[in-house]
Amino acid sequence: MSNTVDFDAELIRRYAGSGPRYTSYPTAMEFTPAVGEQDYLAWVKESNLRGRPLSLYVHIPFCAHVCYYCACNKIVTADRSRAQPYLDSLYREIRLQASLVDPGRRVEQLHWGGGTPTFLSEQQMCDLMRVLGENFYLHEDDSGEYSIEIDPRELREHTLPVLRDIGFNRVSLGVQDFNPKVQEAVHRIQPEEQTLGALRQARELGFRSINIDLMYGLPLQTLESFSETLDKVIDARPERLSVFNYAHLPERFKPQRRINREDLPDAEVKLAILALTIEKLIAAGYQYIGMDHFALLDDELAEAQRTGTLHRNFQGYSTHADSDLISVGVSAISLMPGGYSQNCMTVEEYIRDLDEPHLPIVRGVALNDDDRVRGEVIQQLICNNTLDMRRIENEFGIQFREYFASELEQLEGMAEDGLILVGDHGLEVTAKGRLLIRNICRVFDRYRVEEEERFSKMI
Repeated sequence: MSNTVDFDAELIRRYAGSGPRYTSYPTAMEFTPAVGEQDYLAWVKESNLRGRPLSLYVHIPFCAHVCYYCACNKIVTADRSRAQPYLDSLYREIRLQASLVDPGRRVEQLHWGGGTPTFLSEQQMCDLMRVLGENFYLHEDDSGEYSIEIDPRELREHTLPVLRDIGFNRVSLGVQDFNPKVQEAVHRIQPEEQTLGALRQARELGFRSINIDLMYGLPLQTLESFSETLDKVIDARPERLSVFNYAHLPERFKPQRRINREDLPDAEVKLAILALTIEKLIAAGYQYIGMDHFALLDDELAEAQRTGTLHRNFQGYSTHADSDLISVGVSAISLMPGGYSQNCMTVEEYIRDLDEPHLPIVRGVALNDDDRVRGEVIQQLICNNTLDMRRIENEFGIQFREYFASELEQLEGMAEDGLILVGDHGLEVTAKGRLLIRNICRVFDRYRVEEEERFSKMI
């Protein structure tokens, strides 16, 4: 597929609005308390019959520092002793979850996120990986995709060597911006050398993939300052990059109230920063995967997109489309053949539920046939920028043009604007449409709502 992106500012402004990021379909906005532990138990039985590999996500909610832009489910505390009671409950959930799964199902993908997983001590991280290995079928030969999110400020002398030794082979470094004034404005003072030193050490230790997270739209950012950050990142040559749009929603996320709205770059500056980012990264040899993600042309993620095997889930883009997802920890979301389930949102509830013990599932959504059809349509579009109507028809036993007659009618305006090409047997997202993929996907979302403030801006 082409790596071209046609940045049409007028079209982007016209389609500007809010919408889901489609890390799932239905999105988490559709989760309800109607789904509980018994539903999940039935779904795992179905999953065992299918026998697919597993993806395993572990949520560590603690952070030692508050970053004003953050919208994650986290607990900011300097008290490291709070981690152990949580880990004790996490171990109970791991054992409960593993007892449901056939032992021969290998964990192909493992990810620790947060919060800040490196809030834990080295011994706690070793203990957590040991418990996972005692209960799940983990790779021992470094062939799995085992990743962890890292705050470079939370690295001690032996942290990265320990992480490599216990099986991690990928790291994601939170950066956001190298500019000191921007860092001060968002309360994340992180010297450039601290980040680049962590990246160099990770390479020396044999981590095979490094991701860097950046964010545009932060207070005091300018086109010039972000260009300097991009130049430094390009020089460091991480295998992957995530460049997120900052969504300022202080009414929902309390830390964001400490950001001065007047310090935020306006919409025109944000668009200019986005255009520059795409231009610079493509010129530097990165493939625009979509939805804020970039990868070097020879990276597995880029190759998966070119071969049509890319997948998207709550951790972003993935090469493991054939896995069922088990997530453990507070607020964690699992995906089984029957639907999505989510754990309770607070540590107190989490510990209480696992003391009983039972799985701390509090909500979710059961998938119906229509959800599966639409979910696959959105997956194809958001991962491959194409849609094969015949594949959908063969897989789900429908006539695409009849089933989606109203959606195809709605897409006519987008086709006239040059965002998509509609053929006899498929759709193709154009270079102009790639930045508006969320708008295109939303046409196929039967749950979509008019209250746009529920979602972040699409661009």
